[in-house]
Amino acid sequence: MTTLGFTGGRLDRADPLRHDPAGFAAALADPAARLLVLDDYQPVMDGGRLGWTAIDVDATPEDHVLLGIEDGVPHFARLTGEPAVGRSFEMIAALHALEAGEAATYAAARSVLDWHARHGFCAKCGAATAPFRAGWGRHCPVCGTEHFPRVDPVVIMIAEHDGRALLGRQPAFPPGRYSALAGFLEPGESIEEAVARELFEEAGVRVRHVRYIASQPWPFPSSLMIACVAEAVDDRLTIDTTELEDAIWVSRDEVRAALAGDGSRFGVPPSYAIAHTLLEAWAK
Repeated sequence: MTTLGFTGGRLDRADPLRHDPAGFAAALADPAARLLVLDDYQPVMDGGRLGWTAIDVDATPEDHVLLGIEDGVPHFARLTGEPAVGRSFEMIAALHALEAGEAATYAAARSVLDWHARHGFCAKCGAATAPFRAGWGRHCPVCGTEHFPRVDPVVIMIAEHDGRALLGRQPAFPPGRYSALAGFLEPGESIEEAVARELFEEAGVRVRHVRYIASQPWPFPSSLMIACVAEAVDDRLTIDTTELEDAIWVSRDEVRAALAGDGSRFGVPPSYAIAHTLLEAWAK
């Protein structure tokens, strides 16, 4: 099984510095400190790795997020005023090239910067908020409410029946690609319940015996993908065409061929997506 994309980060997130404004300012002023180079949220590569540069001498703590520390060197990202929009072909190519730990650093930076750009006002009173805790929160000066970056849990799952896996296709997918079905958890719902609900809503499949496989951060914009496999009661499909363009049952041999790129009747998600890992785990 391949290493899960966007995991394996090497930076120490340095939680004590988040609660130490003076220490955070000193880290930002450290001559060795490094700033992540981004171009409209896209990583600027340096020899196949993330690009880093020196911190401006006039940099202010309020404009920066402490990503973490590695080998005693603090690493930062600069806040931007605009939220992230989509993924370019160049970004997809960069994600394929990045090492696991590098991709994890990028995922954290992209998610938290995008959160800041989208949450500049207090959800309680509407006043403008300001960053605090080394960029890992926003504080409302009017009502005192503290806001923190959110992570949205998403279940992504395969239903299996008689040695076959259920895969679906959305219209936005590249031609021929199929993937595991997925959906957001709702309030008051367990992971197992969300898996069962989403499979029934999207494909009309009743399932039982849900088992967890793995999880992965997904920074588009900020989700936690929770991969599962469930046993289908039967293989009858009733597709919700507002969610899926098509759904098919595929054998392990077909999944193995698709993963190997051996001319299967369908294509699989990229290796950095947890759907790829889920298919690998199921096809063993």
